[in-house]
Amino acid sequence: MKIPRVRFAPSPTGYLHVGGARTALFNWLFARRHGGVFILRIEDTDVERSSAEMVDGILDGMRWLGLTWDEGPLIGGPHAPYFQSERNDRYTAMANRLVAQEHAYYCYCSPADLKTRREAAEAAGGAFTYDRTCTKLTPSEIAERESRKEPRAIRFLVPAGAIRFNDLVHGPIEFDAANIEDFVILRSDGQPTYHLSVVSDDVEMGMTHVVRGDDHISNTPKQVLLYQAVGAPVPDFAHVPLILGPDKKRLSKRHGATSVMEYARLGVLPEAMVNFLALLGWSPGSGDRELFSQQELAEAFDLSGISGGNAVFNPDKLEWFNQQHLMRLAPEELITRLQPLLEEAGLWSSTLTTERRAWFFTVLELLKPRAKRLSDFVTLGRFLFDDALEFDEAAVDKHLRTGDAAQHLAALDAQLQTVDTFDPASLEVVLRAVAESRGVKAGTLIHAVRVAVTGKAVSPGIFEVLSLLGRTRARARIIHAISLATDAHGGQTTGR
Repeated sequence: MKIPRVRFAPSPTGYLHVGGARTALFNWLFARRHGGVFILRIEDTDVERSSAEMVDGILDGMRWLGLTWDEGPLIGGPHAPYFQSERNDRYTAMANRLVAQEHAYYCYCSPADLKTRREAAEAAGGAFTYDRTCTKLTPSEIAERESRKEPRAIRFLVPAGAIRFNDLVHGPIEFDAANIEDFVILRSDGQPTYHLSVVSDDVEMGMTHVVRGDDHISNTPKQVLLYQAVGAPVPDFAHVPLILGPDKKRLSKRHGATSVMEYARLGVLPEAMVNFLALLGWSPGSGDRELFSQQELAEAFDLSGISGGNAVFNPDKLEWFNQQHLMRLAPEELITRLQPLLEEAGLWSSTLTTERRAWFFTVLELLKPRAKRLSDFVTLGRFLFDDALEFDEAAVDKHLRTGDAAQHLAALDAQLQTVDTFDPASLEVVLRAVAESRGVKAGTLIHAVRVAVTGKAVSPGIFEVLSLLGRTRARARIIHAISLATDAHGGQTTGR
């Protein structure tokens, strides 16, 4: 196989969304698998909707996912510039060359006239197709209009016959040219249409494969005609299935976050997002295996593994992938990822990587099985870093302001003062002994202690939590909880 040159060509009219990210990933994996070149090209010809902020957002998303490009913005390359807004002279030259070779022609029909004719055709119950009015103009009539600088577009002259290409995902595809009208390639304001700009760039940049979404299949026959008209090799096309939401409709904001950087802010790991996206519509052919590193995906990727059916974006599955990759992170790497989040929450201290390092590692190992996102380490572990607890009132009512909870806690506190070793095993022995001596189930006392030291009804293992808090902090919280368990009159609060 020829060394592939592939590209991802987003329009900066929005941030990098999930569908675009998967298209970029498939191109990147294909290039890396075959020692090819991955090009990032910004299709910003829609000046009104494009912005530098969106370009930055796309670049940030690509970098976050680890999709480094070999040619493109910031790094340049032999086919610079890589912004379409800076390549307009090339598009105009190609359009004029097509006119000179009689593959295209000037169209002087005004937008208002075309609109009137379209509305008339639709009113008559038909579909409007441009009738090639301007192909009937004589050379002298064209010259006269040109001398008057009349506004005109350039239309491609669609030849008769079938347009065929072999899609690497869907197999042979054929279109009847009779169903394709002469399409505009250069507008009257001098701006190129999508078909002209993309083919011009792909030809100059030597694209060997075009891997893009299924929604582009209808564009392909027009582009095949343009490649053929300019005498350029037609690249191999692979149209990948669209991503649908859980309701089987095209993924959109109504399904939740769609920008990859939103997922970054939500605590999703880039490794997990890459793993998840790669398996949306592609199978590595490795049985039931689902967990892959980015390098392993690149080594296994092949276009033949892409399914022709649409893929469903399952947020629960993404969370599962994220949890699995969180569990795989080495402690040092996990700390690096967590530090910005802990700093933002006001929970970070330099001592966590110095004298409290071993304690911090133990905390992370305790939280890992429960954390589905990086942010969960902050929310689930806040009570271990900060003594200012936020109490769940429902939990306080259920487990502290009921029965003899205050007396049970006081009895436990008395034993915690004297326990020799403040480790999970010793603490479990002490708590169960206190519960037995007071005639209550161990679970009753465990629930009360959990609310006392964490503020919540749910937490990691309570004996591990007590050990990590240490004797002084744990006892201080239990003593405070005893005050919560009594009413304003100093009496015992009954269940309510």
